[in-house]
Amino acid sequence: MHALQGLQGSLFDQGDEIGLGPLDGLRRTDLGAGAWVDHLPGWLRGADALFERLAADVPWRAERRQMYEREVEVPRLLAFYGEDEALPHASLVAARDALSGHYAAELGEPFATAGLCLYRDGRDSVAWHGDRTGRSSTEDTMVAIVSVGDPRDLAFRPRDGGPTLLRLPLGHGDLVVMGGSCQRTREHAVPKSVRAVGPRISVQFRTRGVR
Repeated sequence: MHALQGLQGSLFDQGDEIGLGPLDGLRRTDLGAGAWVDHLPGWLRGADALFERLAADVPWRAERRQMYEREVEVPRLLAFYGEDEALPHASLVAARDALSGHYAAELGEPFATAGLCLYRDGRDSVAWHGDRTGRSSTEDTMVAIVSVGDPRDLAFRPRDGGPTLLRLPLGHGDLVVMGGSCQRTREHAVPKSVRAVGPRISVQFRTRGVR
């Protein structure tokens, strides 16, 4: 298992007070075919302090998955909080509630669950995929991601492959929201990095029945 490298703190987020900024700075990118992505850098203040809390307090687990004829280690650590489970920090409750309120007219329901991923270094990654387990395989939905720690690229492409449509470096409190048909018609990935990068945690808020 990877050793957890030190976090390279942001020059713009040195405070220990953890809180949220306004959401009126969100900027939407149309990815075509009914898919879109909203992005707001630095939405969460004190993101480096929150990273340290989550890295220490969350019960991270390693998983292995079957790939073709062999079992392989999932290249990141994971945690999941169902809709009836307490989130590991009050700021995540505030973030979930703020996002549910902001997107209420478009989404029509609140965000309910939180999945967390810990990318320990550039060797950890997630392959091209869409969150199509459950209702999101047939219905438009949203997945909102708050990132803390060192930035890692989140890339988007059409579901059937082809050129990358968008690449966003996410970390240090950045917010991205994938909406419309994004999970069905587009794929996203966090590619491996050959650069010397520190750890990153992503928090993915989803609605009921979506994984």
